Amino acid sequence: MATVPFSDPYVDAVLPAGTVRVGSSREFSPWLDVAYLEAHAAEIDVLHLHSGYPQVAAAAVQCWAETVRRLGIPLVVTVHRLGAASTASSCPGDLATDAHLEAVLSTAEVVLTLTPGAADEIAERFGRTAIVVAHPSVTAPDPALGAERGLVGLRLGRVSAAVPDPGALVRAAVSGAVSGGGRLRVLVDAAEEAWIPSTVRTLAGRGELELVVHPSSDRAAQLQQLHVAVLPEPCGSHSRDLETCRDVGTRVVAPSCGWFADQWSDVVSYGNHEGGHLDPVSLTAAIGAALARPMPRPADREWREEQRAAVRKVHADVYAQVAGDRSWV
Repeated sequence: MATVPFSDPYVDAVLPAGTVRVGSSREFSPWLDVAYLEAHAAEIDVLHLHSGYPQVAAAAVQCWAETVRRLGIPLVVTVHRLGAASTASSCPGDLATDAHLEAVLSTAEVVLTLTPGAADEIAERFGRTAIVVAHPSVTAPDPALGAERGLVGLRLGRVSAAVPDPGALVRAAVSGAVSGGGRLRVLVDAAEEAWIPSTVRTLAGRGELELVVHPSSDRAAQLQQLHVAVLPEPCGSHSRDLETCRDVGTRVVAPSCGWFADQWSDVVSYGNHEGGHLDPVSLTAAIGAALARPMPRPADREWREEQRAAVRKVHADVYAQVAGDRSWV
């Protein structure tokens, strides 16, 4: 079978044992290239597209979906991200996301998603029934690492349409951490170091926050050391960082949009102004409320392993069904 992307912590976690992936593992999947798809269609029995990844949105999706239909390739789609239902959303990628989903969901034989709320939204907006599969465990806590009570972490990357003013986000997070008796640590992946906002460097220089630049491989360890992790983007639907926090025992503060609270009920939400803009007062209050709660225990490993096995069983059944349907064509 083929997966897009080829490899990823989530993709690797849900694939059934014995699944053989074909194609290149390079960053941009060759299966999104129409010419490659036509030349290699006979090599795969199922194509599984994980919607919501940047490389997927970059493809000429309508033409690609029509090619998948013409070649008779069974397509399974997992919807990770839904664009905002309103065109008033502040996230300019939402309209493109909608166009992308319209094309691939009209072609998919089976649609999966991660939460009941997302499934309801898919049914309402796109007329497709989605199978809900829980987001599986993607890491395990490191017994050698401890968490610091009162430590709030905020992950930042390059300035984007989703986070157009990181300075306002950071100032609100500092306020919430200090008012809750804690402190703020800004986490930046080493590959994004050049994009650190000047506001963050200035506040770090004054000692008002701690700035930590780390390799991407250290992501789970950084989250485990926190009392509270803040998810920064005001648009989105589901989060892998949220699942990592559940695995390692870190409380999450997340936007009220999307389905973060559906993904894990033990989430403290903060709101946005109309149009999706950050509400700094709400974020400050949410961080304070999160710090007032005890740190959650790491997720029970036995339960998480059972959950992952169940998710893989669903995927195995879906793949067998759509591959079997193709054999009769």
